[in-house]
Amino acid sequence: MQADVTLHVWRVPRHAVASAMLRMAVTRRRPPGVRFGKFLGTGTGTTFGPGDADLTRWAALTVGDPEVRFPAWDRIATGHARVALEPLISRGTWSGHTPFEPTGRRPDGMVLALTRARLRPTRALRFWRAVPAVAREVTEAPGLLARFGVGEAPIGWQGTISVWRDAADLTAFAYRQPEHRAAIARTPADRWYAEELFARFAVHGISGDRSVLGWAERQERS
Repeated sequence: MQADVTLHVWRVPRHAVASAMLRMAVTRRRPPGVRFGKFLGTGTGTTFGPGDADLTRWAALTVGDPEVRFPAWDRIATGHARVALEPLISRGTWSGHTPFEPTGRRPDGMVLALTRARLRPTRALRFWRAVPAVAREVTEAPGLLARFGVGEAPIGWQGTISVWRDAADLTAFAYRQPEHRAAIARTPADRWYAEELFARFAVHGISGDRSVLGWAERQERS
């Protein structure tokens, strides 16, 4: 049976940042009905260093029960968004697991791309030098609706989440933008990652406050 994938994102006030960090430290056990889950810090995704972190936004990705709730996070949040996802493509592993069961379906609406990697310490500096040029390209890419960085730790464990109007816009960015295409080509030779995962999802629904995802700065095509 196909498991549901849900992205949860919270915005917390600055006075609650310490509470959020405590929850990240102690809330490690998966809720009942969730077979895979990760709590994630977020950032802008422009440098992936400690200065890139956004301590007022936190996220969780769950695979399993679509109705799972996190009341401890909801209590301190000023905004919350839930994104219901269907995995279409998934390559690689996350903490040694293959968490998603791709359907291979061709989507006809919004899509979400997730990249996640654990950097090799000896390759980290070379990777960070390549990030700003790619970040500038994605920020200006047609069809981008929302984007932010995610990570399980401030340094060395990072990824990105991006939402696109459709699969064509995502594909156009991934394979036609020169800096991003060059980064993809360099990855096998430079061996940046000790572990990596790329997944593409159909977006079945977004509930709650879309501005938590950075939506307010984007315009959907009419």
